[in-house]
Amino acid sequence: MAGGIEPTGSAPKRKGASLFKHILLRIDGPSARITLNSPPFNILTRPMMAEIASAIEKLDGLSGVKCLVIDSGSNKAFSAGISLEDSRPEFAFQTLEAFNCIATTLMDVAKPLIVAVNGPAVGVGAELVLLGDLVFVTPNAQFAQPEIRMGVFPPFAAAMLPAIIGPKKAYEMILTGQPISAEEALALGLVNRLVPEEQLEASLERIIARLDEFSGPVLAMAKAVITSGVNVPLREALKNAQDTYLNHLMDLEDVREGVRARMEQRKPAWKNR
Repeated sequence: MAGGIEPTGSAPKRKGASLFKHILLRIDGPSARITLNSPPFNILTRPMMAEIASAIEKLDGLSGVKCLVIDSGSNKAFSAGISLEDSRPEFAFQTLEAFNCIATTLMDVAKPLIVAVNGPAVGVGAELVLLGDLVFVTPNAQFAQPEIRMGVFPPFAAAMLPAIIGPKKAYEMILTGQPISAEEALALGLVNRLVPEEQLEASLERIIARLDEFSGPVLAMAKAVITSGVNVPLREALKNAQDTYLNHLMDLEDVREGVRARMEQRKPAWKNR
């Protein structure tokens, strides 16, 4: 179907890019990749954001896909942020809602999300990176929330950055609009790994292969527990983790297979259920 992919029970080895206009979408074994494809700066428009949200929603339903990847086809910018047209006050609600659809879809997605950044991520582009579970960057990357220069502030970054990099650095980024380098982002815990540009793809392949060694449903439950435990009291986080462990994880066939494989000293044959 146009702009979509077939929701098969298991992912084929490779599917070509879909018919989306502003993004590229492909499935490669255990991973599904969304590539921002509005060169050279991947300016985010409302139609482009709608495509991103739609693609994520479709991909999360594919049982054969264990992780999602968002990257950019250009090293000039991962994304330079919202278009000036969509930044106009009369479009504020529609634009905010368009990105909110991406954010809520990504927060609800069960599969681990890897974000690869090989250029500046600015404004909403930087906020999109914040939603990643594992973020790989090259020295070309930098991160900036310059909205204050236009007389506004970044609502998603204002809510999410303090928990990720601490309130002091969040104040600095948002109130001054000054960018931070890939090296500083790594030191702050904003990203997971900094790799040379020529090694980015190989690094992504290695982490995807690593995730493919594990049960898809177990990965999803582990992610959900980690996410639900952020910024909540420890007792509540522990209660939720134990409830998931006892009442959901223990019902999986893969749990029994994992124990058997360990006892028999062999590699598990996951059924992903």
